[in-house]
Amino acid sequence: MAARAAQGGAVGVSGGLGDRLRLASWAMPRALFATAFEIEIEERRLFLWVPVASGAGVVLYFNAAQEPSLWAMLAVSLALVSVAYAARAKRAVCFTLIGLAAIALGFVSGQLRTWRVMTPMVDRLRIVELTGYIEEMDIRREGARFLLRVASAEGLSAQETPYRVRLTMRQAPTVEAGNFVALKARLLPPARAVLPGGYDFARDAFFARIGAVGSTLGRIEALSPPDPPDVMLGFMMAVDRARNALAQRVDHVIGGDAGAIAAAMVTGKRDRLSEGTRELIREAGIFHIITISGVQMTLVAGIFFWIFRRSLALSTTLALHYPIKKWAASAAILGAIFYDITTGSRVGTERALFMTLIVFAAVLVDRQALTMRNLALAALIVIVLEPEAILGVSFQLSFAAVAALVAVYEARLRALAASRQAVGVPLLNQRGWRGMAGWLAQTSRHGLGATLFATFCATAATASFMAFHFHELSPYVLIGNPLTLAIIEFFAVPGALLGAALYPLGLDAPVWHYVGLGIELVLWAARHIAAAPGSTLHLGSFAPWSIVFLAMAVLSMVIWRTAVFRATAVPLLMLGLLGANMGMKVDVAIAPSGEGVAARTADGRFLLLGKKLNAFSGEQWLRADGDARQPVDAHGKTACDASGCVAILADGRAVSLVLKPEAFAEDCDRAAIIVTPLQAPRGCHAGQVFDRRSLAQTGAVALDLAGGIQTARMTDEDRPWSRRPKAVRGPSKPWSKDSETDEAQPDGSGPIK
Repeated sequence: MAARAAQGGAVGVSGGLGDRLRLASWAMPRALFATAFEIEIEERRLFLWVPVASGAGVVLYFNAAQEPSLWAMLAVSLALVSVAYAARAKRAVCFTLIGLAAIALGFVSGQLRTWRVMTPMVDRLRIVELTGYIEEMDIRREGARFLLRVASAEGLSAQETPYRVRLTMRQAPTVEAGNFVALKARLLPPARAVLPGGYDFARDAFFARIGAVGSTLGRIEALSPPDPPDVMLGFMMAVDRARNALAQRVDHVIGGDAGAIAAAMVTGKRDRLSEGTRELIREAGIFHIITISGVQMTLVAGIFFWIFRRSLALSTTLALHYPIKKWAASAAILGAIFYDITTGSRVGTERALFMTLIVFAAVLVDRQALTMRNLALAALIVIVLEPEAILGVSFQLSFAAVAALVAVYEARLRALAASRQAVGVPLLNQRGWRGMAGWLAQTSRHGLGATLFATFCATAATASFMAFHFHELSPYVLIGNPLTLAIIEFFAVPGALLGAALYPLGLDAPVWHYVGLGIELVLWAARHIAAAPGSTLHLGSFAPWSIVFLAMAVLSMVIWRTAVFRATAVPLLMLGLLGANMGMKVDVAIAPSGEGVAARTADGRFLLLGKKLNAFSGEQWLRADGDARQPVDAHGKTACDASGCVAILADGRAVSLVLKPEAFAEDCDRAAIIVTPLQAPRGCHAGQVFDRRSLAQTGAVALDLAGGIQTARMTDEDRPWSRRPKAVRGPSKPWSKDSETDEAQPDGSGPIK
């Protein structure tokens, strides 16, 4: 009995130890995550996910099929905030509710923004007599493009009249911003996406309060305005006149594409640049050189800060007894605002301004300036004021790059702090994490190493967004970006400030020659980079959901502090890369107007069809297919006649683009797929028919040979920038010029020639 009891006791002890070991093996990961979570809370990193959640709410709003109820979402938001406050004692519940409340408030922010900018959008081609103020005039090498604040539109009621329209003209303008004009214009609805999930200019135009695009017909007559413009409009029109005068001066002094780039750097006016040079700097990965971005804004504000602080420090009394650093920060804030206004206050510039203002505001209240928290606050400001920017590549690239740079800065500070704790041991002889910290501190501390390391991190953070939106990457960006930053820092920004100051005195020409010298150096390097083997990697389209995981991978790397949570970036990245290789292979792409088709033929490449197919649509289709050709090289001119075009797919089926009613009789019997801007007859026996009626419902269409289909519009979609089309009844009618529905593009590009 005793022996049996002893044996049983031994078994019991053994079993208890095994249970404890098993529990410990489960408890250790839980304890590890719990400890890491506590560290994240102590480091106040959870707040950084609030703008991420709000951005998710904005994305959900823009993906709704119909305009949601504002009051319902406000009620949900207030309820979530209230319950989160009541449950503050239960931390996990409270944090979850705060995240849900942030999502709901992001949703509400999108709704409020739509309500604020609501403007009518023209529904079809119209020839209209317009009057109004010219808000902005962008002069091109040939002709110009301008924004018209509409005062009246003949034949349109007040409820149908757009707030503003964007028009192009072929001749050199005889009017300028601030003129009240009368003109006849051919107005079109802003262009919809040419591929499902592609860039939607109509949505961007709506939030810019642009209700139509088009071109002028005949002369533009300047009139005496019936009423003076309001103060803000008058001020912004005066600023635009000054910007154009300065851009013309810079372009005239420097000349050529270097002058056009300098004018873009100084004034934000980019329309003077030739297409060849645009393509060159894009292939070199330095297209941002012609945009007023965060780099320029930071340098301008930094120059103001440095000049004012150094000047005030010349006085011993001021330096010792007054907060000259805060005074200099105030001057930098005013200088940044002035720079934003004088460069046109574009969306990208405004985002850079928000970040700059928050950084210098931190100086005013004695807080650390360059922190991820300040970047999160800037993102929240954008979400509140311009939530539609979340969907734009400019927002994604700029915030991803800045977040990576701030993360590098924070890592450097931690590495330096860790290195100071290694007392008595040489920094680079440390092993493990301390050795890595020492290497990071030494590498990213000074000079070229710091520049290359920061550039690499910013490039890695933005690579997925570049590939997703533009379908290409530049491997030599690590060469182009540091060079570009150096030119901007030493040539463009100082030259812009000094040249603008000397311009009224007529003493600015030497400064512009100095700026032009730096730009010529950039163009010389860009030509060599673009000519290098593999200078541009062309990628096909991604699965739409892939960008969510790629973005979350970047956010996990830059937001989390602990290695445990940063490790979540790896599976997120793997899922994103998986989605990058699961994009739909499009065999037939159909423009929303029905006037253009891209068909994959037996050689595996797209053949572009359509007499009125514009270069923008063709370029978007080719890029999404990873095709480096220009649209003119892929256009099947020989496959078209006066009645339409025909292409043979890889499986032998025919795709027919019908442009005249008489072609239906033949093509409906022989073609497997018919595309037409007309209304197809009901007796058409083709396998698939995409005509004016169906494309009005679906928008752009993408097909594959296996039978998959994607559409740019949901069936029941009805949003202010994408209204539900009116029902089209009756049989097919003869095609006439009055019923034409051209596809307008944001850059005003015409048909492929």
